[in-house]
Amino acid sequence: MKLESARRVVSGAARPPQAPPFRRRYKRPFDLAVLGLLFLALWPLWLILVAAIVAAVRLQDGGPALYRQRRLGLGGQAFDMLKFRTMPVGAERRTGPVWAGRRDRRATPVGRVLRRLHLDELPQAVNVARGEMSLVGPRPERPAIAARIERRYPGFAARLSVPPGIAGLAQARGRFPAPPREKLRYDRVYIGAMGPWLDLKLLAACVWRTLRGRPARAAARQSVRPRSARRKAPPGPGPPPPQPARPR
Repeated sequence: MKLESARRVVSGAARPPQAPPFRRRYKRPFDLAVLGLLFLALWPLWLILVAAIVAAVRLQDGGPALYRQRRLGLGGQAFDMLKFRTMPVGAERRTGPVWAGRRDRRATPVGRVLRRLHLDELPQAVNVARGEMSLVGPRPERPAIAARIERRYPGFAARLSVPPGIAGLAQARGRFPAPPREKLRYDRVYIGAMGPWLDLKLLAACVWRTLRGRPARAAARQSVRPRSARRKAPPGPGPPPPQPARPR
């Protein structure tokens, strides 16, 4: 199936193709079951953690604790993704939508801690409960940035064929921040193999990676292909054989 351009999706001129329903049928029950179990098992911790984060963010500069950002969801449908605010109010007033780096200077001291531990993503549990996101899937992009990515790397619409997620294969195996081409290739691998067991493994891998506090591997050493698909380069030609000495 040929994928439409994400530029047309962002402009509303076309809708991207979606993955077959049978490939996505498990998503909603899986998300609600895992989310419900986590809440029932850890609700006292969640309440204390959320209250502490809200107080810390508000005490930082007096601004709101929550931040809403427009993102693209399933089928190119825009929604408001929730996050704990990690930057000063109006941080993009001059620059417009830009990608946040790993050591973004705009982040507040509290925001840097939240980002390192990925605690700024906690409010997205509300997006999952609403059905706007999934626990596992491609990370949703902002419409303006999505259009820029599509101009340089055609095929972005493939990521819109499944619900966006909080965690994903790119977050579990890739580097941060991952370049668009790498994210797209990881997400295509996930879309081709998505299932409940894979989602559980990716959730565990992302949690373990966060708890270890290890950043993603260096860009120069990280391949975007699955390990099974990697092949060693054939050895180059060796030195020429020695020539026999001429008799004098």
